[in-house]
Amino acid sequence: MNGKTIGKFLFACAGLAAFGVAAQDRGAGQSIKQDAKAVGHGVADGARDIGHATRDVARKVGHGAKEAGIGIGHGAKKAGVAVGHGARDGWNATTHAVKQVFD
Repeated sequence: MNGKTIGKFLFACAGLAAFGVAAQDRGAGQSIKQDAKAVGHGVADGARDIGHATRDVARKVGHGAKEAGIGIGHGAKKAGVAVGHGARDGWNATTHAVKQVFD
């Protein structure tokens, strides 16, 4: 272990010792527990809010993708029908022109 690691270890031990002394005092221990509980509730509330926001964004993205897919699908259908009608009209015009030339 190098000096840096030993320093960190000693600092952590000192912090734990201070926490142990504070925990022995009933008033301080209760205050620490209440503070920890309040922090825990705050973290849980924040996590819940983040989860709800993530769900809402995912739902909006999903619905947007669905709408885009439907729009693209309908556009492709209309384009296909138009190409088919154009090809039929072109064929009809070609056969009519050939009949005019050879009749």
